[in-house]
Amino acid sequence: MQAAPRAMTEQPLMTAIDAALRQAIALDAPLDQRLGLIRDAVGALSAEFATAVDRLVARLEAGGAGAAAPAPGQPMPPFVLPDEAGRLVAMPRLLAAGPLVVNFHRGHWCPYCRLHRAALAETAPAITAAGASLVIITPERGRYGARMRAEAEDRFPVLTDMDNGYAMSLNLAIWLGAELQAMLGGAGWDLAAYQGNPAWMLPVPATFVVGTDGLVVARHVDPDYRRRMAVEDLLAALG
Repeated sequence: MQAAPRAMTEQPLMTAIDAALRQAIALDAPLDQRLGLIRDAVGALSAEFATAVDRLVARLEAGGAGAAAPAPGQPMPPFVLPDEAGRLVAMPRLLAAGPLVVNFHRGHWCPYCRLHRAALAETAPAITAAGASLVIITPERGRYGARMRAEAEDRFPVLTDMDNGYAMSLNLAIWLGAELQAMLGGAGWDLAAYQGNPAWMLPVPATFVVGTDGLVVARHVDPDYRRRMAVEDLLAALG
C-alpha cells in the first residue's frame, strides 16, 4: 500500500475531527452549516487531505456517480438486510406500517455521517409523528452499526449492506481510489476491517423518502459526502 502522506501522520487527525464533530452536534444551526464546520476543520488540519477529497468529488461528479439511482416517481427496489443485532429487516414490512426514509451512510467512522445521524435523531419525534420509519444502511459489519446506533441514542436500525450489494443495485457504490485509501488508512480508518473486505468501496451518501406504494417521493443523492438532505426537506416530503 502507498505510504501515508506526512501531513496525515504528524497530527492527531481523528482526535481533532472528533472535537469538531462534538462542536457541530451541539451547535443550534441548520444541518448544512453544521456539516460545514467539520469541512472547515478538516481543511484547516490538512489542506492536502481536503484537496484530495475535492479531486475525488470531481471524479465522481464527472462520472455521474449516483445519478441513475431511483428518482421521484420510480419504484424503490426492496431490500432484506440484517440490522446491528442480526435480525432481518424487510422494506415491504416497514412500508406496510407507513412511509419509509432510507439513508445510505459511509460508516460509523465518518464524521459527516455521525453528524447526519445525530440530526436525524433530533428529528425522530417529527418523523414518528408523520407515521414514518427510518433506516440507516452502511457497508459495515453489525458491531460497528451497533456503535453508531448507541452513539445516536435513537431507535432507528442500522442495516448492513455487505459488500455494498444493495448500493450497487441502486448505482450508488463507488471506489474511493488509491489516494484516499492511503490517506484514510494512514489516519487510522481501516475500512477493510470495518467492512470485512479489502475493496475500499463506499456508497454515495443518499436519502430516499419512499411512500407506502413503494415509489420514491423525494431523494437526495450527492457524490460530495460533505452535503446531505436538509432535515426540513425530509419532513416536507413526509407531508
